[in-house]
Amino acid sequence: MKKFVASLLVLGLAQASWAAPTTPVIDVYKSPTCGCCNKWIDHLKTNGFTVRSHDTDNVTQHKVRLGVPPGYGSCHTAEVNGYVIEGHVPAKEITRLLKDKPRARGLVVPAMPVGSPGMEAGGRMDPYDVFLVNQDGSTRTYAQY
Repeated sequence: MKKFVASLLVLGLAQASWAAPTTPVIDVYKSPTCGCCNKWIDHLKTNGFTVRSHDTDNVTQHKVRLGVPPGYGSCHTAEVNGYVIEGHVPAKEITRLLKDKPRARGLVVPAMPVGSPGMEAGGRMDPYDVFLVNQDGSTRTYAQY
């Protein structure tokens, strides 16, 4: 009887871990002194992402390595499941990207728009676009805020 109960327990644990959803891990490359980057990381964690933060004095090398198009940069660069995430991209759009799995480099929010995640400023929300970066480096609007 003890073996049977032990087998059920092991089976139950195996099924539970198998059924548990895995949270995407996002590697974020940022300046060690950037406050808005830390707020964006908090936004990601609040929305279920696991974040590995990497402080660096050369974020540009990661932008180049991951294929951020010139003129589309921001203060931090991230990587998740082979996609680049540049700037203050809302977690909702990252989740959509990972679900849809387009053949693309990733998502970018150029500059640092007020009201985007991590750039909240007393209720002010400037309009901004989230762009999908295609494999060839061209972009198209993915979402508008």
